[in-house]
Amino acid sequence: MGVGRRSVVTEVIPHSLSSVTVGDDGTDEWMSRRYAAPGEQYVRLNLVTTITGSTAGDDGTSNSITSRTDRYVLGAIRRSADVVLVGAETVRAEGYMLPKAVRLAIVTSSGDFGSEGLRTDGDRAPAIVLCPASRAAQVRNALRDAPVEVTPLPGDDDLSPRAIVDALVAAGLPRIVCEGGPALATQLLDAGLVDEVCVTVSPAMEPPGRPFVRPVASVASSVEGMLVDDAGFSYLRLRPRR
Repeated sequence: MGVGRRSVVTEVIPHSLSSVTVGDDGTDEWMSRRYAAPGEQYVRLNLVTTITGSTAGDDGTSNSITSRTDRYVLGAIRRSADVVLVGAETVRAEGYMLPKAVRLAIVTSSGDFGSEGLRTDGDRAPAIVLCPASRAAQVRNALRDAPVEVTPLPGDDDLSPRAIVDALVAAGLPRIVCEGGPALATQLLDAGLVDEVCVTVSPAMEPPGRPFVRPVASVASSVEGMLVDDAGFSYLRLRPRR
């Protein structure tokens, strides 16, 4: 929906009304200033949802509900991070390209990345696969030909959000951006580990699906930033209050 369209994006919170035509020289710098890292060590969520609460369009992925502006937001967020964290369900649903400038970390208990799996283009660092120690042999076998490094963590089944974050920090990757799926994002939020939520709200009215997060209790937050574009998308930065 509007993925290739040039549009103007404007900052409305803070109320600077500064704007840029997406794709012009200076777009990356403009975005990077607004999505600068919130600290030396942090966890960010970066997700997209429709106004009806769906995280995917009619193709079953987020590609059909995103925008060109959102691609620039994604780039700015990744440039300020050390590692992109995703759950295996996201890899299965959408496939994943190994990022150029940051590491990719994937949480799995099975090593099942689906038919799309991981894609790579050139010489890129392998993905870090975080799995329970009890499943490490199974995961290694399932991913024996994939560009990955398997890192077992203590546990017999699901990994705790704290164990995931601690493992990435210990690996020298303290600036973490989680790009889904909803289950992993919710676990991080419920554990009180999220420093900022970056959410793109698409004007698409898709049938409601799984919300991008489903916290067990209300999460008070403040709006730290908001961009809007002339395609009707909004780009929010929320800070959970602890």
